[in-house]
Amino acid sequence: MTVLSKLAATELSALTRGIGDVHLAISGRVFRTLGPSAAPVRIWHDTVARGTYAAVSGGLRSTALLPLEASPAVLSALNGLIGDELHAAESPLAIEMAVAKVSEPRLPNVVVWVHGLGETEHVWGYQDLPGWTSVHVRYNTGRAIADNGAELAALIEGLDWPVERIALVGHSMGGLVARSACARGGDWTSRVTHTISLGTPHDGAPLAQAVHHLETVLKVAPETRPFARFLGRRSAGIRDLRRGVRDPLLETARHGFVAATITRNARHPAGRVFGDWLVLSASAAGEGDLLALGGAHHIALLNHPEVYEQLEKWLSVAT
Repeated sequence: MTVLSKLAATELSALTRGIGDVHLAISGRVFRTLGPSAAPVRIWHDTVARGTYAAVSGGLRSTALLPLEASPAVLSALNGLIGDELHAAESPLAIEMAVAKVSEPRLPNVVVWVHGLGETEHVWGYQDLPGWTSVHVRYNTGRAIADNGAELAALIEGLDWPVERIALVGHSMGGLVARSACARGGDWTSRVTHTISLGTPHDGAPLAQAVHHLETVLKVAPETRPFARFLGRRSAGIRDLRRGVRDPLLETARHGFVAATITRNARHPAGRVFGDWLVLSASAAGEGDLLALGGAHHIALLNHPEVYEQLEKWLSVAT
C-alpha cells in the first residue's frame, strides 16, 4: 500500500463525512421546525443516516486502498493543494525545494526558472537563453511563499560553480517566491542583474480573494459549514495569493513584468476586468520594464514567442 493510496483513502472518507454533515444539518433544521413531536422520528433518521454514511465512508476507504503511482504532475498538484500539511507531517509526498534540471555548459551567467502553483519544471516551454545556463527548480507550492523564498535563496547561494550574474524568471506564484528570495538578502543577491515575473499577482489574485470571501459566507449557516471547512483547508501558498507579496525590489537589479489580458487591447473593459483569467494586469505590473501582452491567457505565458523574445532582449541588457 503506497503513501498516496492511504492519503486518497483518508480524503475520500472525509468527503463522505462532509456530505453527511450537510445532510444532517438540513434535516436538523427541518426537525427543529416540527418541534418535540418529531423527536422519535429524528432519532431514527439520524441513526440510520449516520450508519449509512459511515458504511459508505468505509467502503470508499477500502476501495481507495489500492496501489497508486503518482506522476510528478500529480504530486505537484497535490502539494499545491495541501503541501503545507504534507510538509508539517514530514510526508514522503511533500516536495523539497531542489534543482530539478541544469542546462549545459555551466556558464557564469545563470537564469533561475521558478514555476507557479501546482506546477513542475516541465511546464516551461522556452529554449535556453543565449549566454545563460538555465537552472530549473521544483518546490512545494503549498508552503508559505516566505518559506519557499528562504529555501530558494539558500539553493541559489549553494550553486556549486562560479556564478557572476543571476537572473530570476518566475511564473505566477513563482514570481512572488523569487521576489521573497531576493528580499531575504545574502551574498548572492549582489549578483542578481534581473528579476522577471510572468503573470505574477504582486497585489493578489482575484480568484484567491473570492475563495476567501466565499469561505466567510459559507461559515454562517450549519448547512454550508462543511463546504467552508473544505475551502478552509486550502494551503498556505494559496492563501498567500490573496494578498500577494510586496517585498522591496532589489535596487541593484533591473525588473521586468509581463502582464497579459485575454483581449488584444489591454485597455478593453473586458481585459481590465478579467486580466489573463487568473491575474489582473494591474497586479501583474510593477515598477520596472513592462510587456503588456494582449490576446493571451495565464498559462500561455509559459510558452509564448513574444515573451521569449522579450526575455532575450531584457537579458541581453547589462545593468
